[in-house]
Amino acid sequence: MSSLVRHVTIDCSDAYALASFWAEVLDSQVSDDDKPGDPEALVDSPGAGLLFIQVPEGKSVKNRVHLDLSPQDRTRDEEVARVLALGATLVDDRRRPDGTGWAVLADPEGNEFCVERSQAERDAAR
Repeated sequence: MSSLVRHVTIDCSDAYALASFWAEVLDSQVSDDDKPGDPEALVDSPGAGLLFIQVPEGKSVKNRVHLDLSPQDRTRDEEVARVLALGATLVDDRRRPDGTGWAVLADPEGNEFCVERSQAERDAAR
């Protein structure tokens, strides 16, 4: 039998705070076992959980691995606006006038991620 991805692990300076941000983004919650100040915090979400681990060093270069988000019940642009309001920052806007493309954002600790078009937007473009 093959392996499955159980968690995507993200190093950070404040595990609980960053997990709380991502729980909001993913409409999920931080594990009941985790509290502010804990060195680890888990966000369970469909597919794979996000595990945040506190480390002493800060982020210094671009992520080699990042998350791509696909909104389920809103458009890409609505999702970008929602996530920016939660505390993300826009790093690079790759959205095109024809509706294709994506937006590169960063979470509160600078970890890059992308917001792509929703499935409904991709289907409508066909």
